[in-house]
Amino acid sequence: MVTMQTADNALKSFYLGAVSDQLNKSVNPLLAQIKQTTADIWGKDVRRVVRYGVNGGIGAGTEDGNLPTAGGNHYAQFVTTLKNLFGTIEISDKAIRSSTSNEGAFVNLLNDEMEGLIQSSSFNVGRMLFGDGKGTLATVASIASGVFTVDTVKNIAEGMIVDFVDADGNVLVGGRTVTKVDRKGKKVSVNGTTLTSTNVPNNSRIVIQNSNGLEITGLGAIFSDSATLYGVNRADHDWMNPYKQTSVGTISETKIQTAIDYLEEVSGSKVNFIVCSWGVKRALAEQLSTYKRVVDTVELEGGYKAMSFNGIPVVADRFCPDGTMYLLNTNDFCLHQLCDWQWLEGEDGKVLKQIAGKPVYTATLVKYAELVCTRPCGQAMLSGITEA
Repeated sequence: MVTMQTADNALKSFYLGAVSDQLNKSVNPLLAQIKQTTADIWGKDVRRVVRYGVNGGIGAGTEDGNLPTAGGNHYAQFVTTLKNLFGTIEISDKAIRSSTSNEGAFVNLLNDEMEGLIQSSSFNVGRMLFGDGKGTLATVASIASGVFTVDTVKNIAEGMIVDFVDADGNVLVGGRTVTKVDRKGKKVSVNGTTLTSTNVPNNSRIVIQNSNGLEITGLGAIFSDSATLYGVNRADHDWMNPYKQTSVGTISETKIQTAIDYLEEVSGSKVNFIVCSWGVKRALAEQLSTYKRVVDTVELEGGYKAMSFNGIPVVADRFCPDGTMYLLNTNDFCLHQLCDWQWLEGEDGKVLKQIAGKPVYTATLVKYAELVCTRPCGQAMLSGITEA
């Protein structure tokens, strides 16, 4: 017989491990390549000591001359706050009671809820990997009859609950649900009273509810022109600046190899993973086929298959900006976490809790984590690529 206790136990003992494994390894090929660790966690922060440059205590000399002056290693401390990642499911009391005598129906109910949670969580974690931490889904270009024209709809899906914020992050309108996404026209509609440019002026940002400025530090931040990264001033530390080539135009093997060679020559970094938009991947495949090259494939951790460029996997990701290719050494990345995915438990140890005043039970999956790249100068970005 199905009870609230058996439902609670199922979430903790049966579903947690499977969901955690899927979210870590099976939802995003880039995330699957990044090491995860509980090291370097200090309270609510990640504090990572990073060595840069070379030890100066070396030199050549005469048989009886002075030895080289000792010179220690050079270190910088990265400091960044752990981000709070949440995923929530809801199950009505009616649904639970209707399946009390039918364990199969209840299993199907939980499976459906967990599949929805995995889909939603993987969408948002995958999106964050390419973000700058601000949580911007899109920027409003204009509004007409309550319909927003935005710069991109890559990060938006029906059902999302979003806030509209200004440049400083102040909420203009909050808690609206996305009801329609016109992907060709780059238009977004939301529920509730009709909004105008008075409520949401042009250049306002759309963010996930209550998430403005609270997302993980993704590739968008690493390759941005921000003055600091992880609390370190870029102007004082040139190794904090990655390689960037803009207005690339037609992609070619030479342009990609030039970036790869530069990283190895300047920073000693060996690119082992390339991620790009779907249009860029098609353009690269077209270039390779032009020269009668056989496009090899490689299998990645998590069961993914990818196109290969001189032995380096090339993966297309839906959240990668248009016309962009990232050339990465994933050994320089680490997802620091306080713990792996866990259910939020009440004082009674239960994960399913009734929402006050509603015949609905909710359970929340949580992970406290932050993405850190220890060698920004070992990464490269090519942008402005003509897509196919």
